[in-house]
Amino acid sequence: MVTVRPYRPDDRADVYDVCVRTADAGGDATGLFSTDDLMPDVFAGPYLELEPELAFVLDDGTRVVGYVLGTADTARWAAEHRARWLPRMVEKYPLPSAPATREEHLVDLLHHPERNVHPELAGHPAHLHIDLLPAHQGQGHGRALVRTFLAALADRGVPAVHLGVLEANTGARAFYARLGFTELPLRLPDVVYLGRRTDVPL
Repeated sequence: MVTVRPYRPDDRADVYDVCVRTADAGGDATGLFSTDDLMPDVFAGPYLELEPELAFVLDDGTRVVGYVLGTADTARWAAEHRARWLPRMVEKYPLPSAPATREEHLVDLLHHPERNVHPELAGHPAHLHIDLLPAHQGQGHGRALVRTFLAALADRGVPAVHLGVLEANTGARAFYARLGFTELPLRLPDVVYLGRRTDVPL
């Protein structure tokens, strides 16, 4: 039976694997970069390290096949990332002087967590990331993960959450629309920001 449960430290390798296998616009990013750790070191590891209590996994009885993770306070997370996560990453990923490749842009983002902080999103202080292996998509598991994450935020008194989606990713945008996410007044090149309150039932 597939279940949603809190993250445990021994899930880390599976979470990293799910992240890599869904990191190329939903497809497998294995072998795309100099190390397969790059995507999860940017988009999963800092959350597991800094706010493991807000990480939840989809367990098929054998392994983790999906997850949702994030932060209750994006500004605080960025400060903690710089203080506690980045020092562990600088030797592994030296800051590029002039990012040109996709990998260099990802490393540059890793070195600048403050880029996740936008004044326009102050009313939606939390943010999340969710990924599921393809075989477990379209079965309601994503909804269950998001519901669990929203409940955890509500329990902590966090009023609202946001996330960024590639503008061209119409499937993801439709998924979040079904979960009550609406477009927020911030748009970056190719990225749409969506948000919802945590006190509105899913």
